[in-house]
Amino acid sequence: MENKGSDEVEKLKTKFLSVWHNVKYWALKSKTAFSRNSPVLLLGKCYHFKSDDDGSTETCYEASDEDFIVGDVDAFRKDFTSRVWLTYRSEFPPLPGSTLTSDCGWGCMLRAGQMMLAQALILHFLGRWTWSEALTLQPLDTETWTTTAAKRMVASLEASLHGSLRPSDHGPLPQALVPGSGAEAHAQEMHHRALVSWFGDSSSAQFGLHRLVHLGLTMRKRAGDWYGPAVVAHIIAGITAYVSQDCTYSADVVDSHRPPREEQTYAERSDAPPPPLNNQPASASALPDSRAVIILIPVRLGGEKTNPEYFDFTKSILSLEYCIGIIGGKPKQACYFVGFQDSLIYMDPHYCQSFVDVSTSDFPLQSYHCPSPKKMPFSKMDPSCTIGFYSRSIQDYERISQELSKPSAKDKYPAFTFMQGHGRDYDLSAGLTPEKREWPFIRDPRRTVTTAGDFVLL
Repeated sequence: MENKGSDEVEKLKTKFLSVWHNVKYWALKSKTAFSRNSPVLLLGKCYHFKSDDDGSTETCYEASDEDFIVGDVDAFRKDFTSRVWLTYRSEFPPLPGSTLTSDCGWGCMLRAGQMMLAQALILHFLGRWTWSEALTLQPLDTETWTTTAAKRMVASLEASLHGSLRPSDHGPLPQALVPGSGAEAHAQEMHHRALVSWFGDSSSAQFGLHRLVHLGLTMRKRAGDWYGPAVVAHIIAGITAYVSQDCTYSADVVDSHRPPREEQTYAERSDAPPPPLNNQPASASALPDSRAVIILIPVRLGGEKTNPEYFDFTKSILSLEYCIGIIGGKPKQACYFVGFQDSLIYMDPHYCQSFVDVSTSDFPLQSYHCPSPKKMPFSKMDPSCTIGFYSRSIQDYERISQELSKPSAKDKYPAFTFMQGHGRDYDLSAGLTPEKREWPFIRDPRRTVTTAGDFVLL
């Protein structure tokens, strides 16, 4: 009986947290404004919000105001909304080593990491894909929507307090998904649905929260703990990624591009997703001598605050077509940076939604896409972050490393570097006594990664 009472208290706490986060991060936020005076960069793609009037640049586009939909605004909205959005969820199966059934209040960095990984998988299987239904979704930060959502959650809380909780009414969904014409559109939608299902909140989902929490246990991180951007990078590395340490070692990345001889071929794998489309970039894992690699680079862009010297660096990174974004945010408030204009553009995981059973063939996709971009001044960006890149092949990596290694007069303090050879060739701990190997600023590759201040100690 005591356990049952404790579980009920935890459920009530989760519901109150859900209401608070949804009001704090969404209902009380003003509309996001975009100036027509400068281009907008979104994961390497540039958009110009041109005006069709007398050329005035005083007007701003607001994400929820249809009167300002001109120029390439629709294309930007469609591109942004097509990115997979992973947020807090509630009422899912208990997480490994825990009784928690929600990540509300602590799982935002894990969700940001999931979004970065999802972007890499979209590039891998679909290229720069956009969802045909993206523009049909309603903005989440409109007053009417948030008021309705808040009322629904308060009603759910009241029902819980009275012991008569019923399945919550999610209200009418946006326009139903209409499959596109032809085999290509159908195949794209198959990829889309399969990819989203990989991030479901169950132990069977390949890249789901349960899998990430399970991997985090090996790094002494438990469900309910705070996960920094470097820790999340190493958790993702346990699934599929190369994580840079003191620098990026080219030979190690090249080795990662080469599939092991004993690895099963793409076609032989029983759990493999549908093959890529013929008219889209071919999957690197289908090539005989190469496989794609996700490169994650944890960095610190300053001391207590982000150094203004790195503002232009951050812009240059988000302007690259092979960049899959940056996970970071404000202190203890994680988000996924995907672009910029006058400020950083990001996707916010701080919205608590109900569990979706992605094992069904027709699960709703709408809650996995966000039509409401948000902005953050560069000065408020936490200096600890992880930068992500997607490299399709060895040749692709060579191009990436050459471009990122180009000297620039603006780069007084390079955020990261590329080195030839393997990491083991530069092992500073080689030859040291066991006692000196314990010195915290020398990383022993056989030990669990050590972090402080959410970045990797080198």
